[in-house]
Amino acid sequence: MERTTTMQALYIEEVDGPFMRRELALPAAGAGEVLVRIAASSVNPLDTKIRAGRAEHARHPLPAVLGIDLAGMVVAVGEGVTHFQPGDAVFGMTGGVGGVQGSLAEYAAVDARLLAHKPARLSMREAAALPLIFITAWEGLVDRARAGAGNKVLVHGGAGGVGHIAVQLAKARGAEVYATVSADDMATVAAYGATPIDYRAQSVADYVRQHTAGDGFDIVYDTVGGATLDTSFQAVRSYHGHVVSCLGWGTHALAPLSFRGATYSGVFTLLPLLTGRGRAHHGRILAEAARLADAGLLRPNVDARRFDLSTVDEAHALLTGGRANGKVVVDVLAS
Repeated sequence: MERTTTMQALYIEEVDGPFMRRELALPAAGAGEVLVRIAASSVNPLDTKIRAGRAEHARHPLPAVLGIDLAGMVVAVGEGVTHFQPGDAVFGMTGGVGGVQGSLAEYAAVDARLLAHKPARLSMREAAALPLIFITAWEGLVDRARAGAGNKVLVHGGAGGVGHIAVQLAKARGAEVYATVSADDMATVAAYGATPIDYRAQSVADYVRQHTAGDGFDIVYDTVGGATLDTSFQAVRSYHGHVVSCLGWGTHALAPLSFRGATYSGVFTLLPLLTGRGRAHHGRILAEAARLADAGLLRPNVDARRFDLSTVDEAHALLTGGRANGKVVVDVLAS
């Protein structure tokens, strides 16, 4: 391990405040933890909402170190940790909510249950882009809907962060995949193996009739929320159809779903970080992500622009301004 007792980290001290560089004491790996030298940290919409004071559900009081996802190298292991050892490359969704230190820092002491070994075929930047979006996709498609061969799966927002991963995951599990996108993203989604649907050009009834002969999709995964979740209730198959949403936080009329005899599940990926329960399951999910990535069945779309700890403000502005072309990633360890 490097001979150091301090580390550099970025603090947000107030709502909408700038990132402030601070020198902090180097954390130690406690029982069940590993100390990770962070190589990369991705920027999720939730990070920007926490900074703006619009994420009460994340319960991450300021001042705080933000950053939910990381990829890096294990430098020390705590008591009871046997699955990792110093020198292992790892990735995970490890903090930045619930008062747990985030990944915009040189090091983090991380609950080992939240980590998996990094996919060999992915760079640190690509691995850092995956945890939240892959876990969210998996919890919806696999844990809730049991997507697999023989299913027709519709992903709303198929070119977005969770959406493009959900498309690849459903495809890898043998499903027949469709995705609603804007006209500009149709070729991108088609390259992932899904049939693209221009949601501005076709009504729900039109694409349900075209692609399912009017029966509806077996599984509809809503990654957009709001009115899109309402349309999901109209697009799902009668009796055995299932709608999943990772943004089902509004008030919605259930009559269209009830009249179809279909079912609904919500996904709230933060629960293990906030409650401490189910953390080992997140580690297992990420091990599946690594397996799929190393099999060539999964790759995150990462924005090519580079940021480091001195330009995180610019990374957040890129995302909040709607100008990102893929997941935005911050290089914490210079490469």
